[in-house]
Amino acid sequence: SRKRYMKLCSAKRRNSRPVPGIRKMKIKILVAVDLSPATARIVQVTERIARGMSGEAWLLHVAEAEPDLVGFDAGPKVVRDQVAKEFREEHKQVQQYADQLRDAGIDATALLVRGPIVDTVLKEAKRLEADLIIVGSHGFGALYDLLVGSESRGIMKKTELPVLVVPIKDDDETSGG
Repeated sequence: SRKRYMKLCSAKRRNSRPVPGIRKMKIKILVAVDLSPATARIVQVTERIARGMSGEAWLLHVAEAEPDLVGFDAGPKVVRDQVAKEFREEHKQVQQYADQLRDAGIDATALLVRGPIVDTVLKEAKRLEADLIIVGSHGFGALYDLLVGSESRGIMKKTELPVLVVPIKDDDETSGG
């Protein structure tokens, strides 16, 4: 009877054909990263999700808004040069994470955008027509969220898209993954 069962299963696989008009869906994933050591864990989860759902990923790091956009003078050339250097370094880090995903066979793009975090993530999700947003949550607790606010919570409150929150534990922060 086991032999007969295996024969039936084999016949079903041979006879199965794709349904006309239905193609394999490719999910679009926007991944918000803060470039802390915990980013490695978020990228690891993204790889598993993207691989399982034939997904493509955009790794987004939102950099601080330019000082003159929030009412401050841009400052002397030394300050502007330092900000530009930090911006280039952040872009390089995001690019390295995207390279890691590409090496794993995932279609990935690195993005570095200036602006307020929650609004920028939501704007990019809309622009890219994302199907899913992945964020990390450090889980500091209710008091921290009350005093400082939670970017992950802000994204979840303002979007209609599904949001996958990757919990970040202390060992993720200190070990880099």
